[in-house]
Amino acid sequence: MAEKGDFTMSIIEVKNISKLFGGLAALTDVSFELKKGEILGLIGPNGAGKTTMFNVINGFYSPTQGDVFLKEREISNLKPHAICKLGIARTFQVVRPLQRMSVLDNVIASAFVRSKNKAQAEVVSFEVLKFTGLYDDRNIISKGLPLGKRKRLEIARALATGPEIILLDESFAGLNPTEINEQIEVVKKIRTEKRITILIIEHHMKVIMSISDRIVVLNYGEKIAEGTPSEIGRNPSVIEAYLGEEHRA
Repeated sequence: MAEKGDFTMSIIEVKNISKLFGGLAALTDVSFELKKGEILGLIGPNGAGKTTMFNVINGFYSPTQGDVFLKEREISNLKPHAICKLGIARTFQVVRPLQRMSVLDNVIASAFVRSKNKAQAEVVSFEVLKFTGLYDDRNIISKGLPLGKRKRLEIARALATGPEIILLDESFAGLNPTEINEQIEVVKKIRTEKRITILIIEHHMKVIMSISDRIVVLNYGEKIAEGTPSEIGRNPSVIEAYLGEEHRA
């Protein structure tokens, strides 16, 4: 289970968010809080609105209705680069490295969000690559990396921006059991050693149940449940909509 903590301070507040695309509601009146220092899981079936919620939080989409607050500051209509500078970084479900650049140069490009020059960006990048276990791969062209390391490079690029919060979008998808275990350790270290708060989308239930402090469940764009992993695992609505009987806690 996730480490216990006193998560009392809200760092992100999502308030009554709705997002429409034409006449189709991708999100409908969704509210939840992300507490400083916690790992909050966001789960639900395909098409439930999880990535749309990430895109609203990090400024890629403006909400049709509702507001997002970062430490009580409204950020709903800021652009992604401005939100990144405020301390929210993210990874993508489909990994998007700069394919013709080396692993190191990919991370350096992200480090320039806060670094004043290349020398400073390199210092940040070397530290991040060591932290994520990619230092020995620093000179490899990124498109040549196996999927597990490309997923970790996504995380390294996000960390290089110096975030206070990181949004992880299916960072375990497609990984083999060994890679999953390595990735779990990286995510846990991000919280314990970097003191970064984490919001994570993940379909791999053993992962999400083992690392999350709380879980929010979306279905057809609506929040249907919120609670601890054990509460979610035995919630009848969640079992019916998503987990199935085999996941009953």
